[in-house]
Amino acid sequence: MESRQQTPSHYRYLLVVLATATNLFFSSSCSPILSQRPTESVAIDIPSTFAAAQKGENKAITQGWLASLRDPILTKIVRSALTNNLDLQGAAIRLRSAREGTIIGRAARLPDLTTSSNNSLTRTNTDTFESFGLSLNSSWEADVWGRLRDLENASIADYEAAVADFRSARLSLAVNTAQAYCNLITAENQLTLARETLDSFQKNYQIIQRGYKLGTLRPLDDAFGRSNIASAKASLESSQLNRQEAARTLQLLLGEYPDTLIKSAPELPRIPEIRAGIPSDLIERRPDLTASRLQIYVSAKQADAARKNLLPSFRLTANTGSSSSELRDLLDPSNLVSTIAASITQRIFAGGELNARARQAFAANKSDVRIYQQDVLQALREVESALDANQSLKEQEQHLLTEVENTALAEKWAESDFVEGLDVGNRPSILEVLEAQRRALNARSSLISLRNNRLQNHLDLLLALGGTF
Repeated sequence: MESRQQTPSHYRYLLVVLATATNLFFSSSCSPILSQRPTESVAIDIPSTFAAAQKGENKAITQGWLASLRDPILTKIVRSALTNNLDLQGAAIRLRSAREGTIIGRAARLPDLTTSSNNSLTRTNTDTFESFGLSLNSSWEADVWGRLRDLENASIADYEAAVADFRSARLSLAVNTAQAYCNLITAENQLTLARETLDSFQKNYQIIQRGYKLGTLRPLDDAFGRSNIASAKASLESSQLNRQEAARTLQLLLGEYPDTLIKSAPELPRIPEIRAGIPSDLIERRPDLTASRLQIYVSAKQADAARKNLLPSFRLTANTGSSSSELRDLLDPSNLVSTIAASITQRIFAGGELNARARQAFAANKSDVRIYQQDVLQALREVESALDANQSLKEQEQHLLTEVENTALAEKWAESDFVEGLDVGNRPSILEVLEAQRRALNARSSLISLRNNRLQNHLDLLLALGGTF
């Protein structure tokens, strides 16, 4: 009767384990790092409107901006880049790799099962003995403090950040491809202008030669004419090289061999109306800011797991197996032997490693907070700068259009007066004619470049705003 009233041995064992866990918990809880909490999210105080936005620009931003450019060739090229760009394909592979991390994080909270078998043969001088063994082992760490759950949450958030990074890479690729396409159109337009310039200078030189033969022009005028032709030929070579490089840059984004055979539209796409939205939406809309914000949560969960690693770990193990001299008897229930055990592990001394790792994780979390805050300010600066530049470039274009119109008139009048007065000696000097031509051609070249700059800035703004395409 007395033996029946005694506590069973396995219950006594569990009581000892729990008592040990309690003692280890209170002995380890004296570490000050356990009372600290990392930062999981950050609120940013930003203005309600963009300072550089003009009236009407604070409306909701345009989604699907690629179609708003109304260039079917550009749309086709961007889609090709999204499909064939090798860097983006590499990013997609890294994204799949990050997805596997969530499975690894979840698996740590599940039991670990292993099986093993063995066969041995023993020989003596008189006989031979053979035996077989089969065992099933199980191990499971009870997530008492939530450390494994923190690590799983960190792996999930890390995957979500990787998704946001991939979305950011797609948006950047779309914008960079559109910019490279516009650069190609600009380079081709400059090449066309360089050919027209050379043709114009060659025609003018024929007139200069006529006057030189008549004795109404000096050798100096003839030298200026030949000098202009040489300069125009050099400019044409440079323009051809710029066009080839622009084509190769675009083809590289498309994942194509850079043979420069790619074609583009004859004119730059139109610049649609700009809508900047409001700054607070920017934080939610931009995928790179989403990734940066999620990184704060990742480091917070990792810091939580690091500080909980100072606490004792509780693990259950189980083993079932059998051994027999006959293979057919391995699964006989009478031969099965099972054991179950619980263990508590607490590192007593590790040279300060665990505390150092916890402090390191907390420092990383604080660093991620600062990085996110800086990323937000940088994003706001990009939008403000692009909005400011948009207005300035728009006004510059109006002034440049006036310059192109007037220099074209000056060139026309100078050439007309020069030809009409060539035989009578009542004419402007050849230097005036050449100067008028130079200004007219430079103004046209500047207008081509400025319109491209406006488009480049517009695309930079779209990237800064983080809108969909």
